[in-house]
Amino acid sequence: MTGKHIVYHIPVCPFSQRLEILLALRGLTDAVEFRVVDITKPRDPELLAKTRGTTALPVLETSDGRILKESLVILRYLDEALPGAPLRRSDPTEHAIESMLIAREGPFTMAGYLFVMNQDQARRDEYLNKLLALYRDLDDFLSHYNPTGPFLFEDFGLAEAVFTPMFKRFWFLDYYEGFKLPVGKEYDRVRAWRDACMAHPETSQVTEEEIVKLYYDYALGAGNGALLDGRSVSSFAFEPPWQSRPMPPREKYAVPATDKELGLVA
Repeated sequence: MTGKHIVYHIPVCPFSQRLEILLALRGLTDAVEFRVVDITKPRDPELLAKTRGTTALPVLETSDGRILKESLVILRYLDEALPGAPLRRSDPTEHAIESMLIAREGPFTMAGYLFVMNQDQARRDEYLNKLLALYRDLDDFLSHYNPTGPFLFEDFGLAEAVFTPMFKRFWFLDYYEGFKLPVGKEYDRVRAWRDACMAHPETSQVTEEEIVKLYYDYALGAGNGALLDGRSVSSFAFEPPWQSRPMPPREKYAVPATDKELGLVA
């Protein structure tokens, strides 16, 4: 053992970025060792033994060898276990309020991923409207508890650490679906929150270019490193590095790009 907590993760995973944001905010980026897992390959048997067969990431191995799963569980654990002031609200009522907001993340995330993975253009508006309804719900919540904003409370907190990686992953909706949050009072408060979250200096672990390139296969309905028909390399592959690849085509409902067009093979 290294004496450190170890996180097994996919570098671009939003659920892992939550942990990276927490560590950056606390000035403890060296407190956890991140070990990269290549999701385009079968899981290492040693890791599967640690997780008792589950493949979901991230997974935390504590400094004394215990395994913790589920990103929100890991996030809360690290927030409490690491030295320094916790990110969560110390007031019980305020913590309950931020927990109510965090509870809205699951449906929000699911709506965004279902939207980008949709392959039936006739259903595009259906997925768009579901996502917009959830944005309006977030707007209503934030307007009620802190109408002046931009954050839920006075600073970037636990709820922001949970949602910000999703806001950044939804760059894939901007690119592949032409998504834009509508102008209007039903979206003004959530837009201010989203923009403040994304602009925070401790949330810059990923870029829009990286998300758009790596998530191309998601836009074609293939997630978690799965290979599409006619392709031999996943857009999530480590090599060649995403920085050297061209931007993928925006049109997801047309003929899909080949490995060569995506810069995945010579």
